Amino acid sequence: MLYQLLKVIARFAIQIFCRKIIINKPELLKIKGPVLLAANHPNSFLDSVILDTIFQQPVWSLARGDAFKTKTISRILRALKILPVYRTSEGVENLSENYKTFDECISIFRKNGVVSIFSEGKCINEWHLRPLKKGTARLAIKAWDEGIPLIVLPVGINYSSFTRFGKNIFLNFGEKISANEFDLNNAEGLRNQLFNDKLRIQLEKLVFEIPKTDLPALSAKLELKLSLVKKILLIIPAAIGWLIHLPLYLPVKSFVWKRTSRNDHYDSVLTGLLIFLYPVFIFITITTVIYITKNYWTFSLLLLFPFSAWSYVQLKTQTDKR
Repeated sequence: MLYQLLKVIARFAIQIFCRKIIINKPELLKIKGPVLLAANHPNSFLDSVILDTIFQQPVWSLARGDAFKTKTISRILRALKILPVYRTSEGVENLSENYKTFDECISIFRKNGVVSIFSEGKCINEWHLRPLKKGTARLAIKAWDEGIPLIVLPVGINYSSFTRFGKNIFLNFGEKISANEFDLNNAEGLRNQLFNDKLRIQLEKLVFEIPKTDLPALSAKLELKLSLVKKILLIIPAAIGWLIHLPLYLPVKSFVWKRTSRNDHYDSVLTGLLIFLYPVFIFITITTVIYITKNYWTFSLLLLFPFSAWSYVQLKTQTDKR
């Protein structure tokens, strides 16, 4: 119930908070499991949110194990279809828990479910594919060894910026990888290596390769032009949107920046907080105006707020300029 509710909210919010989502093969969003989405990992948990909201089927996500700090948090995360994966840096004693997570993934696959995994292992804000870890190969081959007709779908996630609110997102899907492309009788190490080689070749075609310092290349690859007519039509609602949302955006941005400016979670945390706080902000603002003016027509602002926010996002700068 909680998962379905938040998925509806996130789907609506993403339409405002993301300028545009460009998908190279939109027909794959209707894909049926068992499927393992093997993606790069440039933007923390926002990567999972994006994948979760665009697919029709529920998507189970694998997240870093240190987020599951208490039983209460663990129950909440599992209710949101998030399972833990531990790295050596999070305690060698916890690595055995990964076997339990993989067993849960196998159960999901047996029920024709969808699971997403970030094959690089670690999140770094960059336009670059890093070396792949072995987790994706081990999970896929485990499913194949147990006779599950799993399909591995490579996914390249590319953002126009990691610091600017409202961004273009380019989602590139590769060719499906299945068990019949491998000799499963090979030794485990060789199987993992052959799988990673095939997955890497796919992801290299899907993940943009742009140096952070090459601003002209970033603009050329990641910016989307807006027609002059659309700019003229949106300029007034965009100005209104910028003004009325400042009381929410500036404090949240400052709060998040102070706590995440030294890691790669700023963009995800900012977007996540705004998704949850935005309905509260609208409710408090409209309730206050109604109380002051005694005019119940103020409820019409429910439409003005998201439209003006969307308008501003359409016109704002899309990439970093310095």
